Amino acid sequence: MVKPVITVNEETTLEQTARTMLDNNIGGVPVVDSEGKLKGIITESDFAAKEKYIPFSTFSAPKILGHWLPIDGIEGIYEAARNHTAKEIMNYPVITVDEEQTVEEAVEMMLEKDINRIVVVRDEKPVGIIARRDLLRMMTKDM
Repeated sequence: MVKPVITVNEETTLEQTARTMLDNNIGGVPVVDSEGKLKGIITESDFAAKEKYIPFSTFSAPKILGHWLPIDGIEGIYEAARNHTAKEIMNYPVITVDEEQTVEEAVEMMLEKDINRIVVVRDEKPVGIIARRDLLRMMTKDM
C-alpha cells in the first residue's frame, strides 16, 4: 500500500485535483470531507470522454465531465469545468478495504469489482491506497 495517501477535499476545484494527480504521478485520488472522512474518489478516467446513451434513444455519444462532446472541440468543456468541485464528479460509494485486510483480499476485491485501485481505510478515513501499479512493485521488490 502507498502511504500516506494523497487526498483532495470535496471543495477542491477540478483544476487543482488534476494538478495534484499530475504533480504526484497518480491515477486516482480519494476525496475527503472537512473531517478527513472518505466521501468519494476521482480517477483519471473521470476526466476522459465516455460513451453514454442519449436519453430516450438507442444511440450513444461521447460525454465528458457531464457534457455531451461538441463537434467543435472539448476545450470549452474543460475551461468551464476547471472551477467545478471534486464533489461534483467524484465516484461514490468508494470500494474500500480495512487496513487489517490482506493484500490477497484487496486484490480479490479489485478483480471482483474491476477497479484499478482500492482505498485502505481506518475509521472511515483513508490511510493508504493500493493500485495495480503496486502489484508490479511487488514483482520487482521495489516496495
